[in-house]
Amino acid sequence: MNIGVDAAALGMANSVVSSTNDVNSGYWNPAGLLHLEDHQVSLMHANYFANIAQYDYIAYGSPIDDQSAWGVSLIRFGVDDILNTTELIDSQGNIDYNRISLFSTADYGFTFSYARKLPLDGLHYGVNAKIIRRVIGKFASAWGFGFDAGIQYERNNWKFGLMARDITTTYNVWNINEAEYQKVADAVEGQNQDLPESTEITAPKLQLGLSKKFIFHYDYSLLAAANMNMRFTQTNDIISTKFASIDPALGFEFGYTNLVFVRAGVGNFQNVEQLDSSKKVEFQPNIGLGFKYKGIQVDYALTNLGNQNTTLYSNIFSLKVDLGLFRK
Repeated sequence: MNIGVDAAALGMANSVVSSTNDVNSGYWNPAGLLHLEDHQVSLMHANYFANIAQYDYIAYGSPIDDQSAWGVSLIRFGVDDILNTTELIDSQGNIDYNRISLFSTADYGFTFSYARKLPLDGLHYGVNAKIIRRVIGKFASAWGFGFDAGIQYERNNWKFGLMARDITTTYNVWNINEAEYQKVADAVEGQNQDLPESTEITAPKLQLGLSKKFIFHYDYSLLAAANMNMRFTQTNDIISTKFASIDPALGFEFGYTNLVFVRAGVGNFQNVEQLDSSKKVEFQPNIGLGFKYKGIQVDYALTNLGNQNTTLYSNIFSLKVDLGLFRK
């Protein structure tokens, strides 16, 4: 649930809390759903870790009336066809490759979003209700539930956003298949002897956003956006205290006639300790492209999962369609 969705947003280093204004707002800031003028659907697919993991996303959103809007989305992150070797050795101590089976591990996130205008002109809010489902083959599974809340405010062409994730703390409760676990526990003496914790907690996070769109000679536009991502714990973020850690992100989108878009962003600033015990600031650069024509938008982003010195790049593709296009 922390990776992000939509190649357009990922190309801008996720700095879209204040500017998001389409069906993908259900993830970034549900208040942005108020900008929807018609039914809209979004799809995304990405491969991570040399195609080992598959990341998929689908979302739908539409206005309810001129005061409110709603949306739903589903995210899946999974690794399929993992070798299960817990029964590789039979009761006689022989290796039998026919005893190897396959299993999948997958995380699912289902989100229902609702947004509504407030009496103050330019101010609106949105809320998310999230259901989390996690499955590790036949070994273990979990259910979780949580809430997000966000607001957006626009004044003098400046946009401000606030997104509070997991505001009530999101809990995942695990159910472990003890019979299957015992096969692992007995495999190596002295290891895996205790059952893992059955409760997994996701602490609240806060994101502040600011953005403005500049128009040049009618045909050219530049969207500049910034985020301050805050976690209430001490981490390796560039700004880190015992109370909270802050990771800034910057993103830009250059557009031509609302048809072609070029994007760039930088974020995930981290203080990384080197071998000589010194610290170095590393960051994650992203770039992207987009094309929009008659309500159909195709976006691409090249993102860096590590720091700027690695080659762990991922290619992200997404599609967004205004369904009202098919009624005309």
